[in-house]
Amino acid sequence: MDTTDTAGMPELVGMVHLPALPGAPGFDGDREALRERAVADAEALVGEGMDAVLVENFGDAPFHPDAVPRHIVAAMTTLVDAVGRAVDVPVGVNVLRSDGPGAMAVAAAAGASFVRVNVHAGARLTDQGVVEGRANETLRLRDRLDAPDVRVLADVGVKHSAALAERPLPAVARETVKRGGADGVVVSGPATGEPVDRERLETVGAVATETGVPLVVGSGVTPDSVATVLGIADAVIVGTALKRNGDPTAPVERERVAELVSAARRD
Repeated sequence: MDTTDTAGMPELVGMVHLPALPGAPGFDGDREALRERAVADAEALVGEGMDAVLVENFGDAPFHPDAVPRHIVAAMTTLVDAVGRAVDVPVGVNVLRSDGPGAMAVAAAAGASFVRVNVHAGARLTDQGVVEGRANETLRLRDRLDAPDVRVLADVGVKHSAALAERPLPAVARETVKRGGADGVVVSGPATGEPVDRERLETVGAVATETGVPLVVGSGVTPDSVATVLGIADAVIVGTALKRNGDPTAPVERERVAELVSAARRD
């Protein structure tokens, strides 16, 4: 079965939520355990049928609002490389809270296929303060690193944030692609694990169709909703629904992955 949209975007993307990395308050001192956990989660996702994985430093809260320190880029490069060697599917990178250039550096060094950038264009009010997009840096770095195949998936109104000023949603989505240079747009609910409002999904979806980029749903997808969501979106990024007790910090559970994949593939 073809599991990509017409633009080559993997349909089912599973989250590898990394525990706290070295330097973060929650780091337990065991670097090898980080690698083992990342690889185990990736293998569980792919083994049960997910089309791609996205590696994210979820355990690093409280997050840096912009550029992360060099040791985070170094640690993520090592872990993304390990994941890429363990699974034969596209691998993505998200460096929280919104370090697009950092994610691009990791992806280029580790051979990843795409990055997710939470605030790629514009600015959002978050629990890290005002986070400003750095599309100019991310795309120029991609050129300098000779990594033209690394796709940028950019959030439009990312979760855990609010607009600084009200603007029409289609205009924001259109600028993310046309002026920000995003290769795809991501829409999410208001917080981790929460579903996307259908009207919002359809509005951004219309802009994605207009501009010729994939529409990706970035939160709240479950086995009960995945088929409906994929009737509108080109791809989904799923994390919480695949974890033990719905806890994003818990390991991936194969049974939950299999249930979601089965629901998505059901005709």
